[in-house]
Amino acid sequence: MLTQEIIWYSAYILVLVGMSGYGLHRLIIVYLYWKNVRNCPKPKELFKELPMVTVQLPVFNEMLVVDRLLEAVAHLDYPKNKLEIQILDDSTDCTTELCMKKAEELRSRGYDAVCLHRTDRSGYKAGALEAATRVSKGDFIFILDADFQPSSDVLMKQIHYFTDEKVGLVQTRWEHINRNFNLLTHLQAIFLDGHFMMEQTARNRSGRFFTFNGTAGIWRKAAIKDAGGWEHDTLTEDMDLSYRAQMKGWHFVFLNDVVTPAELPVDMDGFKAQQHRWTKGSIQVCQKMLGDILRARIPLKAKLEATTHLTANYSYLLLILLCFLIYPVVMEKFAFQHSIYLILLNFLLFFFASIAVCIFYTSAQIAIRPRTWWKELVYLPFLLALGIGMSVNNAKAVLEAVVGHQSSFVRTPKYGIGKDASKKQASNLRKKGYKAIKSVIIPLVEIAFGCFFLWMIIMLIMKGSYLSAVLMSPFLGFFYTSLCSIECMIAGLFGPGKKAQA
Repeated sequence: MLTQEIIWYSAYILVLVGMSGYGLHRLIIVYLYWKNVRNCPKPKELFKELPMVTVQLPVFNEMLVVDRLLEAVAHLDYPKNKLEIQILDDSTDCTTELCMKKAEELRSRGYDAVCLHRTDRSGYKAGALEAATRVSKGDFIFILDADFQPSSDVLMKQIHYFTDEKVGLVQTRWEHINRNFNLLTHLQAIFLDGHFMMEQTARNRSGRFFTFNGTAGIWRKAAIKDAGGWEHDTLTEDMDLSYRAQMKGWHFVFLNDVVTPAELPVDMDGFKAQQHRWTKGSIQVCQKMLGDILRARIPLKAKLEATTHLTANYSYLLLILLCFLIYPVVMEKFAFQHSIYLILLNFLLFFFASIAVCIFYTSAQIAIRPRTWWKELVYLPFLLALGIGMSVNNAKAVLEAVVGHQSSFVRTPKYGIGKDASKKQASNLRKKGYKAIKSVIIPLVEIAFGCFFLWMIIMLIMKGSYLSAVLMSPFLGFFYTSLCSIECMIAGLFGPGKKAQA
């Protein structure tokens, strides 16, 4: 019996060690950020004559946002004779007609605008980008997804960095149009703030690789070609191309002070679909590229960071394992776990697995909102709960990538919900618009996990282990993700919304 306890507890410790490793990495990122915070990139010089830029707008069934996107592009502060607008339309609904009409209108206003419509969708977004790049006129490609609203000066703030002929990409930071729409959008914004302000800045300024985020950035067309072009054997073609280009010697620039606003998913199903695609795609890139990265003649720090980045989503499998292993430990079923050494080890592992995450996201808010960052602290428990609640959805994505299960590119539904939209207006838009493809199984599994941890918390309270009960409370995030998905399903029964097709 003691042997079984030792094996179980050892597995628990190993899982925590794995999760703590990624937590420690977040602290390293925070350190690198503050160490290099004043090391801001600057253009080598200014272009004497502005180069030709092609703006590529990949869209698929975006009838609610495409007009807003095209109007924002039409207001870019860049010479019309140096600007080409390509609408990469793969739509199967009335979006195609809207794009054709808008392209014609833009041409009448003096813009070089064209709608490139495909009917086969081969390669999905990567296929559309690949086909359009072959016929593009610009030496530089500015890519914008349909839910983005670029500021008028965004091109002028980026283009001069390409006076350095080694620069292959300039990426801007995402901002969030509907950040305060509901709790889910606010938590997503905090997640993304951490990624952009901390991770992307730290990686770029410390000489490590960082990746294009699929939109709101400018590529040098020669860098795309040199890296082998857009490939569509993963769901994250942006990450794939980024690593290939940087291993070819191209330098990337991240501008954390230049923001490009976008719309966040407003419901749980849309968020899950997005996270599933990003998670699965990153593991696919890991399987495809990690060996090449480790063998490449690049700095060791770049190899280590790329390894951590590409393997980070495996932590969702560790989190699911922890859910099965934690019961006997928390409920004190092991007699030997009261050793002072094991208590200290548990504390250290808990610190790196949980507290480090809070430090990471708090640092991002301090960097972005130095005067009001403290107002975001109240969201940290909900942030941890959402991260845990998403583990079933994202672990499924990891397993699909590991076993080679192929799935199509599922777009994230966008509804044209701005910062001033009311809940009622948003609800009406969602009923008229698109809905993410739903899975009934995932919410049921999440409910099962939620019930299990609720029972454990009740048991801990009855035993008087109040601190343990509080520390277990983020695991109730399974209820949040499951019940929000069920709400989406119920809402779908009363609206004619279309599924967000692949």
